[in-house]
Amino acid sequence: MPATIVVGTQWGDEGKGKFTDLFAKEMSMVVRYQGGHNAGHTLVVDGESFALQLVPSGVLYDHIVPVIGNGVVVDPVVLLAEVDMLTAKGVDCSRLRVSGNAHLILPYHQEIDALTERYLGKNKLGTTKRGIGPSYADKSTRVGIRVQDLLDPKIFREKLEAVLEDKNQVLTRVYNRLPFDVDELAETYLGEVRDRMVPYVTDTVGLVHEALEAGQHVLFEGAQATFLDLDHGTYPFVTSSSPTAGGACTGAGVGPRHIDRVVGIAKAYITRVGAGPFPTELFDEVGDHLVDVGHEYGTNTGRRRRPGWFDAVMMRQAVRVNSLSEIALTKLDVLDQLDEVSVCVAYDVDGERHETLPYHQSDLHRATPICETLPGWKTDLTAMTEPGDLPVEARNYLDFLEDQVRCPISLVGVGPGREQFIHRTAS
Repeated sequence: MPATIVVGTQWGDEGKGKFTDLFAKEMSMVVRYQGGHNAGHTLVVDGESFALQLVPSGVLYDHIVPVIGNGVVVDPVVLLAEVDMLTAKGVDCSRLRVSGNAHLILPYHQEIDALTERYLGKNKLGTTKRGIGPSYADKSTRVGIRVQDLLDPKIFREKLEAVLEDKNQVLTRVYNRLPFDVDELAETYLGEVRDRMVPYVTDTVGLVHEALEAGQHVLFEGAQATFLDLDHGTYPFVTSSSPTAGGACTGAGVGPRHIDRVVGIAKAYITRVGAGPFPTELFDEVGDHLVDVGHEYGTNTGRRRRPGWFDAVMMRQAVRVNSLSEIALTKLDVLDQLDEVSVCVAYDVDGERHETLPYHQSDLHRATPICETLPGWKTDLTAMTEPGDLPVEARNYLDFLEDQVRCPISLVGVGPGREQFIHRTAS
């Protein structure tokens, strides 16, 4: 029962969409297992760019069933807009399937998200204000409304009335905002939204297991990344779900014995969006260079990402937490013009060397990087297709990373295009 997980190993934005798309060629099904429309995948196919937020990247292949699993939170208005965008570009979205157990993001989630972030002031978390956290919070407190509730207008309205009784109290009494009207929301979501969603809604757990039992290849893709994981990330500067490989099991309804390959996606440097600790962050012209050449702006939000050198300490932890079988490294070409490149191999915390991630958050906030510097290659990699094409300095950089993180680097991205990668036999 061959199943593969693709997981981000840093703070997101590693280019998971490109390699998910690459792996998808050999898959029958691609399953998104967590997150919402706060994360985007940008794919470049034949020179045309596709910015996906909720629809799994496998939708671009005619033979694949793209699935949104139960662990995802779904804004149906955003999802349908994305379907319309893809349809307008000639992509068939009729194969899309959405779990009836996935939870909905509704307008009051977005309102509360934005208000909470605003009132936190300097302590804000840097959320996308798209309602992701509040929707997951409702799921945990068992007042969430699920996709399947759209199929029963009576249940949907009953649940909406119950939850708004609480949400409107918070909005009016705490934040001095106008309440949401039950009738207006019910009319919106039980009208065209419901009618258009119905064909996609199904039992995705059953669908996935039918594919696995038939010997079909299934790919599980997460949004965000390891260090935004609610349990294993740089809490509280994290997302509200589990992007790590283990999240695929709960978010798609499969057990770990079904998984035989876990591919960690890492960028050749590192970025993060929003607040939180970042030991290797660069504030100089090299950091500006990485942002400009790497186009490091959010797919959905347009926010400038914070750049830094590759962090092998973090990556070792990602290898452990996800049980990585291999690494796919993206954006090596962004380093092409640099005279030298640095890699963080350990942290200094109050004079003590740490080669593993500090357990205590205060230690991580005080950590300064201990870096080793390697010569750059000053060569354009974007047209290279074979490992032997790479200059020796680039090969040395890959070998050094592989040795530091103790996991093979099997694929290397050398440009944004679907075909711009090198399949590498790790040393």
